[in-house]
Amino acid sequence: MAGADQPGGSSGPGGPDGRADEQAGARHGTVRTYEAEGIAVAFDSAVCRHAAECVRGLPAVFDTGRRPWISPDAAEPGVVAEVVRRCPTGALSYRLADGTTEVPDVPTTVTRTADGRLLLRGRLRVTDAAGEVRQTPRAMLCGCGGSSGQPYCDRSGACGEG
Repeated sequence: MAGADQPGGSSGPGGPDGRADEQAGARHGTVRTYEAEGIAVAFDSAVCRHAAECVRGLPAVFDTGRRPWISPDAAEPGVVAEVVRRCPTGALSYRLADGTTEVPDVPTTVTRTADGRLLLRGRLRVTDAAGEVRQTPRAMLCGCGGSSGQPYCDRSGACGEG
C-alpha cells in the first residue's frame, strides 16, 4: 500500500524535508514528516495498523485518498496534536513549532482489548524481534503471540480476527 505520498510515503525519502523524524524513534526509511506552520506530523508506516483514529478524528487533515495524505495545515496545530494522540499504535507523532512533543501518560497504562491486542500508553521503550529499540508514548502490542511483526500486533494472529 505504501507508495509516493501514501501512508508510509511522501514526496521524498524521510518526508518533504528529506529527513526521517528522529523524535518518533522509528526505523530508517519508514518515517515521513509533513510540516505546516505551527506543527510537524510524522508518520511511521512500520507500526501503523490502520486503526483510522486519525481519519475519523480529523478527515480534513488525514485523508488516505489524497496526496499527500496528511495536510497538517488543514486544522489548528493543537487540534491536529489532539487527534495524533488518539493513534493507538504510535505511528503518528507531532512536534509543535515551539518544540513541544507529546508528554507520555503517567503512570504507564496497559489495556487489553476484547480481541487480545495490548494498547500501551506511557514512557515506552519497545524492542522488536530484530533487537531494534523504539521509544514512543503509545504502542499496540500483540497479546495472542500470533503476530509476524512481534512484539507489535500486525493483526495476522488471533488479535486480527476480532
